[in-house]
Amino acid sequence: MPLYEHVFISRQDLSSAQAEGLIEHFTAVVSDNGGKVVENEYWGVKTMAYKINKNRKGHYAFLKSDAPSAAIQEMERLMGLHDDVMRL
Repeated sequence: MPLYEHVFISRQDLSSAQAEGLIEHFTAVVSDNGGKVVENEYWGVKTMAYKINKNRKGHYAFLKSDAPSAAIQEMERLMGLHDDVMRL
């Protein structure tokens, strides 16, 4: 299976625990669809180069996954629908 890397940005008004909960949620989505997350990192709150949805900062998270393309498509679909995720 191919190796994928994802960086997503969540809203700045979330707590660190909630942001890490998002990482766990998307890790579970990949696992449920036949993949495996090799590495995940929480990079913390960082200032963005430009405003996204009226926010100047965001929680950055990194996922490296070994999964089939269907699992990645499902994860990206759910990220797009999630209210707390600003960019993926």
